[in-house]
Amino acid sequence: MTRVAALDIGTNSVLLLVAESTGDRLTPVVERATITRLGEGVDRSGELTASARERTRACLAGYAAEARALGVTALAAVGTSAMRDARGGPEFAAEIAELLGAAPRIVSGDEEARLTFRGALSGLAVAGPTLVFDVGGGSTEIIVGSGRDPGARVSLDVGSVRLTERHVARDPPLDAELDAARATVRAALASAPRPPSGATVVGVAGTVTTLAAIALQLDPYDGARVHGASLPAARVSELTAELGALPLSRRRDVRGLDAKRADVIPCGALIVDEVLSWLGARSLVVSDRGVRWGLAEELAAGGSG
Repeated sequence: MTRVAALDIGTNSVLLLVAESTGDRLTPVVERATITRLGEGVDRSGELTASARERTRACLAGYAAEARALGVTALAAVGTSAMRDARGGPEFAAEIAELLGAAPRIVSGDEEARLTFRGALSGLAVAGPTLVFDVGGGSTEIIVGSGRDPGARVSLDVGSVRLTERHVARDPPLDAELDAARATVRAALASAPRPPSGATVVGVAGTVTTLAAIALQLDPYDGARVHGASLPAARVSELTAELGALPLSRRRDVRGLDAKRADVIPCGALIVDEVLSWLGARSLVVSDRGVRWGLAEELAAGGSG
């Protein structure tokens, strides 16, 4: 039995999974999620800001120390949209390599999508045609596959942070601002692969799990209740409208919503709403897992893809 650690350094949040590997089974020991907003301003400037790097560095230092204390024997980290889009992404990866004891890998959108599919379905009783979508801060991955095998996949440059910075200037957002964000999402989805009729739709990452937590009125968050939950498309539409109409001060008090995510949740929710509308789906299955689980499975298997 070995312990592995997988870190997903995202545009909005940094996720840690420490898991025990026994045969082909992974059992979570510790899971952490910290909003550091590494991608703050990247869509506008193309640079990682000093404050965003420092917030993320501090988070990673804590994660690395915890992983060592838990006796982890293998650690891997990946950087996604913000690190691959920003001009300083490779330099930041080199900067944190010594801190982590392993060089983070800046993954392409295609590789992020593959890891997302592999991880998102972990622990879910899903078979047959499946579409997995991952709404991040900087990008949204859409993957169509069958069972556990990913097929067609695409990474779209629409995410909760990117859309908020690009389109939203008022509090609460103006209808025209949200309409512009929706138009951006719809244009991006035009290039995405569609699943066959009857495919299971699985949503993953912080925006989707937050919508589930709000719908279930979870405070504190409980991943065990969220993972595998069904979220009706009609409820997603209701939550999207409700969150978009609230000023930021009131969104921060919504039960089930992390206050640090409150500023970007209107755009995140409308991405989910648009994906379900584009698919004509009546509901989605919520996954509390994703890139970090796909990465941990690779680590446990000795790095095989």
